[in-house]
Amino acid sequence: MVLELKSPAGEGFQGLLTLTPVFLSYLLSFIYIGIYWSNHHHMLHACSRVSGGVLWANLHLLFWLSLFPFVTRWIGENHYAPVPTAVYGLNLLLAGFAYWVLQQTIIAAEGSNSLLRRAVGRDTKGRASLLLYAFGAAMAFLFPWLSQTIYVLVALIWIVPDRRIEQALVAAPTTPPGPPDP
Repeated sequence: MVLELKSPAGEGFQGLLTLTPVFLSYLLSFIYIGIYWSNHHHMLHACSRVSGGVLWANLHLLFWLSLFPFVTRWIGENHYAPVPTAVYGLNLLLAGFAYWVLQQTIIAAEGSNSLLRRAVGRDTKGRASLLLYAFGAAMAFLFPWLSQTIYVLVALIWIVPDRRIEQALVAAPTTPPGPPDP
């Protein structure tokens, strides 16, 4: 999964300026990939076992994240036109939903009293993000600038790794590993 910036045509600043939409979409997607990477890392640290369901849910998330280079290039090269902007938002929505599915699958595997369950609580931030992505994708056909603003806003909400999980990990009692359960 590689985000790519191609060099501008020519050697002057004008060629560089024509790449501004491509660069901005690249920057936003890079931030999103960093957000997913950081929060995924924290989430898996809160996990004590991995089931087959967790592996498949993780693969589901990876699929939607793997589409980021495609939608990033499309929205940037088409200067935030309505359809690419809507598809970008749809990809954000589906990646967010896949992350939520992974989170719920881990909680189901670990039990309702798991560290992750206690950390995420009602997950208001996660649910609000999904609603904002859906709203942003729908608004792309009327106000593409509003959609882009929403996508940036959600990224800003998540820019700091999810502290709920980090705090739960710090607060969790540390017990030395014992013998495996029979």
